[in-house]
Amino acid sequence: MEPQVEPKEVVIPPERAVFWMDRFGRWCNESGRFRHKKLIDYFNSSIRRDAHGYFVEQIRESVREKVYFLYEDTPLFFVDVSLGPPIDLLLNTGERLPLVPERLFVHGDDLYMERGEERIKFTDRVLLKIAGLIDFDGRHYTLCADGRWHTLSER
Repeated sequence: MEPQVEPKEVVIPPERAVFWMDRFGRWCNESGRFRHKKLIDYFNSSIRRDAHGYFVEQIRESVREKVYFLYEDTPLFFVDVSLGPPIDLLLNTGERLPLVPERLFVHGDDLYMERGEERIKFTDRVLLKIAGLIDFDGRHYTLCADGRWHTLSER
């Protein structure tokens, strides 16, 4: 039996990456926004995080490429929602998370949910789908989930 050979690792720092993510969760390069859904989905599903930050990863033959990339706000976005109950959120990475009202917060005009040290931003598409669950009394945002109204913190 042959020993397992660790793939050679090639690491690209964010300042050398030729692509980045804008504040709306769109992948971009010097030619503009990515347009092909399969490429966008591939990049999103390849997002990983380690102690050095967020990167996209691919392994081909005996080479593991890690490209750390720049992003304007956060690289994690909720791109779809199932209103359940329970309310289930789909991340751009393909992962599903339950809505946790206590972890929601508003910053500027944007809604986020915390997961540990990470913050995940709600896309406009998801905000439209949950708009009927959100109220604003002129001072505070509240969200109705599990039959209860939750006041959202502002930061």
